[in-house]
Amino acid sequence: MMTRTRFIIAGTALILATNLVALAGVAYNHSGEPESILKLSQRELSLPYYAINQHDNSGISLSLRWRTLHAGTDTPYGFEGSYTGWRSASAWLDQAKLATLGFDVSKPVDSTEGRLHYTKLLSKEVLLVLELDGAAYQSALARAKEAAEQEQSLFTANPDNPKLKERAKAANHHYLQEAQENSRLFAIDAGLDNTALRAKYADRTRYLIVRGQVRPQLNEIDHKLRLSGYISRLNIDEVNVPLSFRPLFEPMLRESGRRSQSTPPYEVTVTYGKRLEPWITAVHAKASAQ
Repeated sequence: MMTRTRFIIAGTALILATNLVALAGVAYNHSGEPESILKLSQRELSLPYYAINQHDNSGISLSLRWRTLHAGTDTPYGFEGSYTGWRSASAWLDQAKLATLGFDVSKPVDSTEGRLHYTKLLSKEVLLVLELDGAAYQSALARAKEAAEQEQSLFTANPDNPKLKERAKAANHHYLQEAQENSRLFAIDAGLDNTALRAKYADRTRYLIVRGQVRPQLNEIDHKLRLSGYISRLNIDEVNVPLSFRPLFEPMLRESGRRSQSTPPYEVTVTYGKRLEPWITAVHAKASAQ
């Protein structure tokens, strides 16, 4: 009996200690000046396809949707601002940048030894800079608009060509998605020193610094084999919705817990603290999509 009692006491003490450590971590993360405060829309923070049942007491998490400009000049429209799931080679994450992140990039890319070396390199945790509605997004938007105009011009010059008609329609659809629906949050840089990155990207309402995983890979870019990198994931890519803000999101979820096809626009203020961990500080419904 005494042995069982000691196990119960030890187990309870372990749970309490774990909770205290977690609470201390949260308190530290929330202390002092926030690392960044961004106002994100449904374009950057989305409800999961499958969430909660409205009568359930479990939580709701919003997923961070971010992108990266694709490397190369031969990128087809629709991929100039690829989401991370595509494992796209980032335009800025080249061999020189990988070297600054601590990767051994000394082997020749076009040698058997080099190809084997780079295939075996593992992911590395780094600090990533995400930019909201900045130059990277404007570049993707401009390229989508240019592609739509070019395809429309081809169709206008050949109005009886059904293939050109479909291409013009698809390019225009992509441009509208880029302008109205796609995420405006882009990964634009990486480093190992938070202070140095923040000095370079000082606006805490536009530039978000987070931890993520980068891995080198060999890609054929502009018809040439090159070493570049891709961002495999962010360490934290979801943020929990506090109970007080749940009433705004619950109507967007069906009784089955599946996200509605058309999500009303909203704006979420997300704060990142000293540990680069996020929490929601405000939520507002919007009259129209941004």
